[in-house]
Amino acid sequence: MGMTMTQKILAAHAGLQEVKAGQLIQADLDMVLGNDITGPVAIEEFNRVGCKDVFHKEKIALVPDHFTPNKDIKSAELAKRLREFAKKYDIKHYFEIGQMGIEHALLPEKGLVVPGDVVIGADSHTCTYGALGAFSTGIGSTDMAAGMATGKAWFKIPEAIKFELTGTLGEWVSGKDVILHIIGKIGVEGALYKSMEFTGAGVAALSIDDRFAMANMAIEAGAKNGIFEVDEITLQYVKEHSTKPYKVYHADSDAVYSEVYHIDLSEIQPTVAFPHLPENTRSIDTVGEVTIDQVVIGSCTNGRIEDMRAAAKIFEGKQVHPNVRAIIFPATQKIYLQAMEEGLLKIFIEAGAVVSTPTCGPCLGGHMGILAKGERAVATTNRNFVGRMGHPESEVYLASPAVAAASAITGKISSPKEVMGC
Repeated sequence: MGMTMTQKILAAHAGLQEVKAGQLIQADLDMVLGNDITGPVAIEEFNRVGCKDVFHKEKIALVPDHFTPNKDIKSAELAKRLREFAKKYDIKHYFEIGQMGIEHALLPEKGLVVPGDVVIGADSHTCTYGALGAFSTGIGSTDMAAGMATGKAWFKIPEAIKFELTGTLGEWVSGKDVILHIIGKIGVEGALYKSMEFTGAGVAALSIDDRFAMANMAIEAGAKNGIFEVDEITLQYVKEHSTKPYKVYHADSDAVYSEVYHIDLSEIQPTVAFPHLPENTRSIDTVGEVTIDQVVIGSCTNGRIEDMRAAAKIFEGKQVHPNVRAIIFPATQKIYLQAMEEGLLKIFIEAGAVVSTPTCGPCLGGHMGILAKGERAVATTNRNFVGRMGHPESEVYLASPAVAAASAITGKISSPKEVMGC
């Protein structure tokens, strides 16, 4: 019986010739990730069981990004625990103020993840790295502690869903629209503990930033991981960012999938997820009149340079609506600097938006953009649960950077075409 991409990667890391869905394995890890919320809990467990050292000083990454810059004393203490642990065990990949970024944008940018890797992270959106043909998944802090100590983790081999992509994206349509369309189609439990495997001729129509956004939100369909077939676009990104050795795994022709979906990219419109689930999607032409109070452009889903460019193209020469607060978060320092060098930050500020240092803050209702009772936000983030960005009676609408920027200008959820006049 043939194997999927995910199954092949896990088999190789378990030292097995073959694995099957449902099988329990122990696999070697190429990277263990923690942040300022989950990392301190893992460190506590690591110390509690009496571990003397980490398994590998270059295969652990610690990134305080959720509450940085620290918003209060408690968040400062959490970051301090990470900092002291990294120093004690000489962990190479510790990224904080000045060098930091949102973890799931930062690790690929730093070249720490490559095709064929197995990565665990104590954050649910660790599935982002499947964009590079890696197996990556979120785990709990206890599993992170075990991973830091042993370099291994237990997995149940997931079944897989195949998404056969064809066609090309239309104007103002991005990977964010594609994944929202898919989640709207299959639901938030549609891929529960399964691998979402993206393949087909349409993959070539997606940029690497499109793929990061899509893999990032696999968890919002309940998936164990999302993974893209590796192609020249992937390899070019890897060549530009990493010197690590890698291995490309392709699914066998007789690989078994629980379901197969055929997605024509040319049929997808800009898509918005209404409160309070990512599956509650509508195409932009069926949104209706929804006035808003805030726009957030950034996060581990859509804070990359293409996202900044898309937003700037719409903001240029225009003004943010007087009733809207527009907040923009480049995902890493490198992206921030590139956006500055390209003149994008100037466009944002002249339009009446504000630009923040990289942080996860607004996405989880942590800081820098909290919503008050009754307020609505359009956000390029990944979740719109009740109270996700602030007050439990606030509302979050998920959208692409293009839709978010257009909405910031009109004061209501809007199509980019409405603003750009085409």
